[in-house]
Amino acid sequence: MITGVFRMRVWAPVGVLTSLAYCLHQRKAALAEPQEADRRNPVDRNLLELKMVQVVFRHGARSPLQPLPLEQSQQVEWNPQLLEVPSQTQFDYTVTDLAGGPKPHSPFDSEYHETTLKGGMFAGQLTKVGMQQMFALGERLRKSYVEDIPFLSPTFNPLEVSVRSTNINRNLESTRCLLAGLFQRQKEGPIIIHTDEASSEVLYPNSQNCWSMRQRTRGRRQTASLQPGISEDLKKVKEVMGIGSSDGVDFLILLDNVAAEQVHSLPSCPALKRFAWMIEQRAVDTALYILQREDRESIQLAVGPFLHILENNLLKAVDPATPPSKIRKLYLYAAHDVTLMPLLMALGIFDHKWPPFAVDLTMELYQHQESKEWFVRLCYHGEEQVPEGCPEGLCPLDKFLNTISAYTLSPEKYHRLCSQAQVIELGSGE
Repeated sequence: MITGVFRMRVWAPVGVLTSLAYCLHQRKAALAEPQEADRRNPVDRNLLELKMVQVVFRHGARSPLQPLPLEQSQQVEWNPQLLEVPSQTQFDYTVTDLAGGPKPHSPFDSEYHETTLKGGMFAGQLTKVGMQQMFALGERLRKSYVEDIPFLSPTFNPLEVSVRSTNINRNLESTRCLLAGLFQRQKEGPIIIHTDEASSEVLYPNSQNCWSMRQRTRGRRQTASLQPGISEDLKKVKEVMGIGSSDGVDFLILLDNVAAEQVHSLPSCPALKRFAWMIEQRAVDTALYILQREDRESIQLAVGPFLHILENNLLKAVDPATPPSKIRKLYLYAAHDVTLMPLLMALGIFDHKWPPFAVDLTMELYQHQESKEWFVRLCYHGEEQVPEGCPEGLCPLDKFLNTISAYTLSPEKYHRLCSQAQVIELGSGE
């Protein structure tokens, strides 16, 4: 680990009111109970009150984004019957931009519709299996936050729930299915899913609007398949499958196909089945080479703006000056595997497994009823996690904020970092 790369800046809340309120609270808490005692005595969870939940989830199972260059007889058939919509997942919703205007154009969906798979489906389409996965996730959230703890209303209430998704159909439809499971298709008001233009989206690493990120990832992806171990294994798999060495197939494309085929119980190419475990591990190795956690700026550019959103939600919730109309009990974010991986790395809880379809990262905010201290609890795939820098799964808010502060980027700093390398290059030669 290079000295200084992971140097942590001390967290300071954004905004004068939030800063004053939180600092005064921290001073009172420090006087009431020394930090050393906190470390020795675990918090009584029975005295905690849930205040807010943020859920970041990957969409449900889908067709592959790019078919493998195999003989027609070896290709899997993606029959449109796989797109049947289960009746229990049907739930009306409206999509707007972040300001409440019309739904933006989706260049990704247009691109996916240019790729027709064998059988007739398009690339990247959410399937019945994926819809069922998301409905099941919604039911699990209902059990946690409606039945076990009466935190949310049993019916959808727009005053309690904020919903945001990337502007890609499989994510919008996944969100619909999750909400149908969570609220059993009952609502008290309109369901609005907010989304952003592709050029400014921050719910995934956006190389389109970040020159610096584009330069980093493009070069690293090109050289990832040449790395020792990855190179030899890729050559082995492609030779067995009859894929040429110059066709651009890497472990990311291989995993995309094998994961989609396996979750739908489709008859994969025998070599894909045989090397399934290796393909996933090497895909993770490839992604880690591209992201390079020791390069803190790469993780910042990938998820720093999104972490800033999650952080601001926490800060608004703990600030007594925040009007109740500006806070929601539940924030839902429909994202992607390429979002979750750097997010998990920033939190120090990445398990070196590719984020599966319909996986969720849940961030719960609690307040102690006696001491009035604040705590964060993270769960990934339903399992409690211990974030980096935290003593246990129930993490004091200040420690949690210090952890994510190493990667959080305000919009201003994000745009500055994204254009920095370009400015240097333009100013040095041309």
